[in-house]
Amino acid sequence: MRRSEFSELADHVFGPVLARTYTRDLVLEGVGGLTAEQALEHGVAVRQVWTALCDSMDVPESQRWEVPPEQRRR
Repeated sequence: MRRSEFSELADHVFGPVLARTYTRDLVLEGVGGLTAEQALEHGVAVRQVWTALCDSMDVPESQRWEVPPEQRRR
C-alpha cells in the first residue's frame, strides 16, 4: 500500500476533513501511541498505519479496502 492509497482511502472512508483531522490528531495504540502522520514519518508500514486507524475508529473490514471506481481520484 502506498501513501497515496492511504490518503484516498481515508478521504473515502472518513471524508476529506475528518480524514485530515484523524491522521493528524488521533493517537493510535496500534502503532505505538503515535498519530498516523507521526507513524508514517517514522517509517511504519502504510498498511499497518491504515489498519490501526481503521481499528481505532471501528471501521468494518468490508469498508476498509475499496474505493468505488466512480469515486476514485483520476
